[in-house]
Amino acid sequence: MGSWQSARAQRGEGRSSVAAGLARWRGAFLIAFVGLLVLKCIVAATMSPFGDEAFYWLESRHPAWGYSDLPPLTAWLIWLGERLAGHGLIGMRWPFLLLGSALPWLIVAFGRRAFDARIGWQAGLLCLGLPLAGTFGVMAMPDVPLTLAIAVALYGLLRAMDEDRLRDWLLLGLALAVAWLTHYRAAMAMLAGLLLLVFTSRGRAQWRRPGLWLALAVAALGLVPLIVSNWRQHGAGLAFQLVDRNPWSFHADALVQPLEQAVACTPVLYVALLWALWRCWRRRGEGAPWDLLAWTSLGFLVPYFVFGLFADDLRFRAHWPLPGYLPLLGALPALCRGAGRGWRTTVVAGGVLGGLGTLLGLGYLALAASPQGVDVLASSKAFPTNFVGWRESATQARTLLGRKDAVLVADNFMLAAELEFQLGDRPVYSLDSTLNVKHGRAPQLAIWGRDEAGLRATHAGAPMLLVVSEVMRERERLERLGGICGSIDAPRLVTRLVLFDGRKSFAYYRGRVPVAASRPLADPTQCLFWRNAQVLPRP
Repeated sequence: MGSWQSARAQRGEGRSSVAAGLARWRGAFLIAFVGLLVLKCIVAATMSPFGDEAFYWLESRHPAWGYSDLPPLTAWLIWLGERLAGHGLIGMRWPFLLLGSALPWLIVAFGRRAFDARIGWQAGLLCLGLPLAGTFGVMAMPDVPLTLAIAVALYGLLRAMDEDRLRDWLLLGLALAVAWLTHYRAAMAMLAGLLLLVFTSRGRAQWRRPGLWLALAVAALGLVPLIVSNWRQHGAGLAFQLVDRNPWSFHADALVQPLEQAVACTPVLYVALLWALWRCWRRRGEGAPWDLLAWTSLGFLVPYFVFGLFADDLRFRAHWPLPGYLPLLGALPALCRGAGRGWRTTVVAGGVLGGLGTLLGLGYLALAASPQGVDVLASSKAFPTNFVGWRESATQARTLLGRKDAVLVADNFMLAAELEFQLGDRPVYSLDSTLNVKHGRAPQLAIWGRDEAGLRATHAGAPMLLVVSEVMRERERLERLGGICGSIDAPRLVTRLVLFDGRKSFAYYRGRVPVAASRPLADPTQCLFWRNAQVLPRP
């Protein structure tokens, strides 16, 4: 009798210990989640729009099936946000804050489903510690709904392959449809899933299940707006994503991508994630969940690396592989259970240092949102060029416009979008800058009639206030500033706004809208706008 009571007590103590450990991990996750959410809300409510973010806002003012750079969901979310909360930073960003905050909870659910509740909370903590994911939702960017949709698709696929229930297949299809509504990079999610369904025995068995075909049919619905918009725009979106922005030639400098990822993830956590990928790959033959974890992670990380060797190397791309890390966040705590002390220490250190990296990332954005913080960054290479100076430039433009009936024009799409966001109630036109073409925005401006042709068609001969952003990469300066001549008649420099020790400079010119298109000067060095900018000190 005594031994039976002793054994029963020991089992009770074991269950109590497990429950206590689970509660500690859950508590740690909740504390970290709430703390990060407060910081993200503060940054989102104060930081000026990122350059591309302002253009997504401008797209939201023109609801459509799609745009020359992206499918429509990002603009739709911004439209919804401002309809419910009014125009401003919070109105634009709150849907993305909400979606970004859902990602760690989804990783918790993924870890619980693949393994157990304790691993779920640990995976959620690692998600908060991964800077790419922990800072998610601060800006109204397409990667927020895209990554969340891919995470939901992974969760739905995990459940569907185990239980073959209709609701799980439907969840998978809806998530993939949302991914297609968000970005052309949804194709990478389809590729990762295809690899799983072709190269694993469990995957090949899914082709005989009606649920998979239902999921694919629902996912295809997300392609409808993309097809309609490309048909209406004569393939402008596909041309930009597949041709215009990508050189499709090998560039050796892209071999540094692993180093970029190590910085983006923080080095120790990046090593831990690669270790998890290697361990999942070795165990893929054991079936669920290792086959799914291995192939979906590999299906993102390796193709993105290969793609990066030949594709666009001018824009920020460190966030591209993020969906490939999400399954590994669920696998890391489980793999630690059977690993040596050294790897367990590496994972813990990676999580802690990654959390510090997340805080540093939010701290950097907080500095970019504060005038005092921008002054601190003014002399550093990490100066937040695309976040600052927009409020001041719009205030100066408003002062110069006064009550005069002048057309406001910016020298490129980004400045035009930023000025219109700050002014709120005045349309801003854009000159036909090479920057518009480089970022795939020229066709969209033409559709809206906001380019030079639309300007002349609507306001030929009218007074014009032209705002020129004068600080840019040296290799772009002559091409962009030297090409402005002919875009404004009788230009006269009114004033110049120099900010942050010359890191940002805006020149304001009065003149008139040309009646007809004119050719740029044969010698761009003779252009007034380029010559005036030469007096500026180089930052």
